[in-house]
Amino acid sequence: MVLNRYGEIVSACWHNLPNYHPHVNLDAFVVMPNHVYGIVIIEDLRPGITKSVKKHPVTEIVRVFKTSSSRRINNIRGLVGTPVWQRNYWERVIRNQDEFNRICEYISNNPQRWHLDKENAESEGEDDFDFWLSKL
Repeated sequence: MVLNRYGEIVSACWHNLPNYHPHVNLDAFVVMPNHVYGIVIIEDLRPGITKSVKKHPVTEIVRVFKTSSSRRINNIRGLVGTPVWQRNYWERVIRNQDEFNRICEYISNNPQRWHLDKENAESEGEDDFDFWLSKL
């Protein structure tokens, strides 16, 4: 995937999340033409972080990501307040190392499967995501 200007903003906002949430570590991530995948690891506290740091839930982390990227994109487009993201998001708790490894692999291989994405107007087939996810 070659990111356009908006994709670069989305990537920058994603990688900036630990600056807003010190208890967050980021792992696998990819920006697709119509969605993103990313792994957020919520730590108890990183070494050197005082216990006074407030931990935010996933909902708040996603809100910050969507809000910051939307504002920057809409600033460029001159469309303040226009939705950039869908209203909801999907989350999954990763329960073990095998599941983590499989999800990381799925995320890193996702750009190669873009031609199968049902939201791709030029889709050439069906993605096996639902089947794949049900096997976790």
